Amino acid sequence: MVESNVGGRDRLVRTLLAALLTVVAISTFRKEKPKTGVIALVGALGFGFNATTGFCGMNKMLGIDTTSDE
Repeated sequence: MVESNVGGRDRLVRTLLAALLTVVAISTFRKEKPKTGVIALVGALGFGFNATTGFCGMNKMLGIDTTSDE
């Protein structure tokens, strides 16, 4: 099992960013700007994954652990 390294405020911020990027993706797809929509969607999925699982690969590579903020 993967050890959690995202917690507290960091997790909340990632959840909000995922929601915001989802709205941006939907909006840009409707405006027929698929490249921007795909980029926003990928970002939303990444932040959503981090918030849901509590794990971030970049945090692990950089040695950052925000679970102590809880």
